[in-house]
Amino acid sequence: MLALEALPLRQSPSAVVSRGRVLLCDRAASEAGVGTGQKLSTALGLQPGLAVFERAVQRERNALESLACWAGQFTPMLSLAPSAGLLLEIGACLRLFGGEEVIVEAVLKGCAGQGYTTRWSVAPTPLGARWLAQAAAAEVHHEIPAMQAALAALPCTVPGWANEVVNRLESFGLNSLGALQALPGSALRRRIGNGPPDELLRAWGEVPDPQRLFAFPERFSSALELPARVEHAEALAFAGQRLFAALSGWLHGRQLLVRACTLQLTHDDRSQSALILHFAEPAADEARFLRLLREHLSRLQLAAPVEALRLLADEVVARPGGSAHLFDQPSAGEGALACLERLRARLGEAGVQMLGERADYRPECASMQHDVDPDFARNLPSTAAFGPPRPLWLFPLPQALAERAGSPHWHGPLKLLSRAERLESGWWDEGEQSAAGDVRRDYFVARNPQGQWAWVFRDAEGWFLHGLFA
Repeated sequence: MLALEALPLRQSPSAVVSRGRVLLCDRAASEAGVGTGQKLSTALGLQPGLAVFERAVQRERNALESLACWAGQFTPMLSLAPSAGLLLEIGACLRLFGGEEVIVEAVLKGCAGQGYTTRWSVAPTPLGARWLAQAAAAEVHHEIPAMQAALAALPCTVPGWANEVVNRLESFGLNSLGALQALPGSALRRRIGNGPPDELLRAWGEVPDPQRLFAFPERFSSALELPARVEHAEALAFAGQRLFAALSGWLHGRQLLVRACTLQLTHDDRSQSALILHFAEPAADEARFLRLLREHLSRLQLAAPVEALRLLADEVVARPGGSAHLFDQPSAGEGALACLERLRARLGEAGVQMLGERADYRPECASMQHDVDPDFARNLPSTAAFGPPRPLWLFPLPQALAERAGSPHWHGPLKLLSRAERLESGWWDEGEQSAAGDVRRDYFVARNPQGQWAWVFRDAEGWFLHGLFA
């Protein structure tokens, strides 16, 4: 069905034709009597409302390559099997996923989520798996004898050999691959050529069948034409899911992580706009991509209806190596970095700031706000780098405190818990407007009877409350 499902503007009932004959049709057309090999005039007579499309080989190729990139999350050992097949070598990753059944279920679910119809089979040989899938076997064969028994029951039409070969085999009374395999090879080659007997040997596992591995592109760029114009940004999430699924698989296949990517939108007036997604940390998780995409789309106003999408991976980094845990670990939450990137998507890039240090001894001048650094989690100083305790919550202006019997009061008498910390600095901006100026203060950590911890200081004018500890 790839020839149909690769078409963006397809409507049902529909069919793909070539040289005036039907190559493939959908279910609605098939129920009306349309079938493969029919003349186009016959098909239109059976279904006058049939939507007819010429075969788009390049679209099929692009769709298959995009699907191959997505399948990179299961195994990097995969091959294209034109015109509509994809071979995944999963023998080396069975323990990682927990067996063939788990991988098959995940692959089928992912293909269905991207709108593809699948026929599948698992077998020890590549060609055996292809033929069984083409026959819609939908079975897992662990051992070669079981696969050979299943292949022997298939009709000779399954491999897709030339009509001349199939007709000759029927004239000999050979209707199954098992009957064909039982014949002497030399006599068979004289009658139908070397191609089919060689393929039988490869399918049965009697000779090696090396495959040409799919080469993941150096840079990720995937386009998708929408089946209809989209006027609301949030409706782009479903179409974007296919692109981000391919991106996730490509990242796994290339052992990379992405820091930033761009979703290009092509509008119906041929103009283009871009939605740039920045990640708080390099990532390769499809679910995380989609959460962030939905956050951005919920705030996006489209200048014009959208006809096509293209996803580009702008900044990628190598995936660091790491060992798995020896014992099961509890599932983690979303994490601070994932939460941070969602907040930035909701509030805007300038709506989320982080505190940074400034070389100034005066507390009200020692910090500043700046944009979030993607590497801030790795650049945090160690605990040993900090000096005396400082509260994160400072008042805009120090609050004067009452003094009784020589002790400051704030919701009761304050008990001083630390020695005095003398701060003297700021002579250089003395007298400047909105500047802190020259200060001479003794700071203390204090606690009131309610258990609140405060940061207070004393200067020539008395006692002041400057900040609170969490």
